[in-house]
Amino acid sequence: MKSEHIGERVLNEAQIRAGVETVAEKLNNQFSDAVVITVVPGGILFTADLVRELKFDIKMDYISCPHTPGVSHNQSRIVYHENIPLNGKDVIMIDDAIESGGTMKRLVAHIQEHYKVKSLSIATLFVKPGRVDLPVPQYYAYEMDNDDLLVGYGLPWQDKLRNIPYVSKLVK
Repeated sequence: MKSEHIGERVLNEAQIRAGVETVAEKLNNQFSDAVVITVVPGGILFTADLVRELKFDIKMDYISCPHTPGVSHNQSRIVYHENIPLNGKDVIMIDDAIESGGTMKRLVAHIQEHYKVKSLSIATLFVKPGRVDLPVPQYYAYEMDNDDLLVGYGLPWQDKLRNIPYVSKLVK
């Protein structure tokens, strides 16, 4: 794919596969069954790759809270239909990345306030250093060196470029 917004590669396809395996191994060592909730649309690609590597029983659901990448004060509406009951369950929220962490913090608070889950964790491919503190266990493969805006593998720029099979720096 060609786009003037795709810059230097940060994670190639092999690194992404290795990252998926790393996160899956951590989760496989921790859980015997869980409800996984994908943060859509960004977490779809990572979730699809990750759940195929999980060796425990899962049920799947999804949640959304549209936001602009890099904006830490997302106030958009959280949409969660609870297709799978969460009370008493181990719950893993899956997204492509924790960037600022503002949206994920709101999603975690939403689940904790509205459901009596057994445990709540987060699984992502990578996290950024400037993220906010999140009060739940986090399973991830990579910690980025900086807070550069990134695109690809679920990460958008102007609602495009999510389908790039690698992660690159954004060129504005």
